Amino acid sequence: MILREELERREETLLSPYAAKSGRNRGRERSEQECSMRTAFQRDRDRIIHSKAFRRLKHKTQVFISPEGDHFRTRLTHTLEVSQIARTIARALALNEDLAEAIALGHDLGHTPFGHAGEEALDRVFKEGFSHARQSLRVVEVLEQGEGLNLTWEVRDGIVNHSSSGKPSTLEGQIVRWADRFAYINHDIDDALRGGIIAEEDLPQDCIRLLGNGHRSRINSMVMDMVQASWQQPEIRMSPEVEEATLKLRQFMFRHVYIGSQAKAEESKAKELIFSLYRVFIHHPYRMPAEFQAMIPRYSLERTVVDYISGMTDRFAVKVYENLFLPSPWMSFRD
Repeated sequence: MILREELERREETLLSPYAAKSGRNRGRERSEQECSMRTAFQRDRDRIIHSKAFRRLKHKTQVFISPEGDHFRTRLTHTLEVSQIARTIARALALNEDLAEAIALGHDLGHTPFGHAGEEALDRVFKEGFSHARQSLRVVEVLEQGEGLNLTWEVRDGIVNHSSSGKPSTLEGQIVRWADRFAYINHDIDDALRGGIIAEEDLPQDCIRLLGNGHRSRINSMVMDMVQASWQQPEIRMSPEVEEATLKLRQFMFRHVYIGSQAKAEESKAKELIFSLYRVFIHHPYRMPAEFQAMIPRYSLERTVVDYISGMTDRFAVKVYENLFLPSPWMSFRD
């Protein structure tokens, strides 16, 4: 017996009629032999986890740039929290947990150094525009391993459409789109409280009364509400009351944390660093690694420079900047 085929049969029997079935996926860009053990979506999940882009997430900013403390979220811990929330919802609704997990793990692979500050900087200088969602798709389709990861259509669709303006085609993709919000709203509140940016009493009290006081309670309220509202439905949704409270908390975070707060004090420096790197590599492309120089004839100089910078971690971007712009120490051996 081939285990993959048995897993596919179980999906057909046990999962909701609205679930994406791995045995009926819409295929990959390049055909390849099926695995005897894992379903297509399980293979996609594993490819993402083993990618270099996934490992780099541990040194990329979530909200706080270079925070003093070990417990502030990074882009990697955010990704893991999104994955856990998405899996919980998908399992409760009898949807495809493997697909939800793969999308969640890959949704931020294209994020820049320094979080949204880096994203805004590249969007300003790159004439084609830049978004981390489209860059995440480019990572899995083109950049990783030099030819992409050859993921299924469903996973790629969920990755590129995970942001607020996106419309994922699968219910699993819709779950990740919401799970991303649930995660960042609540863990960013947690980090902002820890960093002294806001206080508990600053939070909208009507939202707190409805959703709960504390990170765990609020996520639980959002997840439970979504499961109840989406039960045996062909769409992922929330009750009007809980959705309104969730979006109100998000708006609160934009007003008090994401824009103009102490948490963003270093963003202007981060943007200037990105602008400086972009100018150097545009005028001196030979300063990029050979593998990126080789990409220029195929993808254009501007596109290649953006690919190189967006893939950097925070600390690597700082190191490259220091090597390019700061004088190296010199010591006389006669002293």
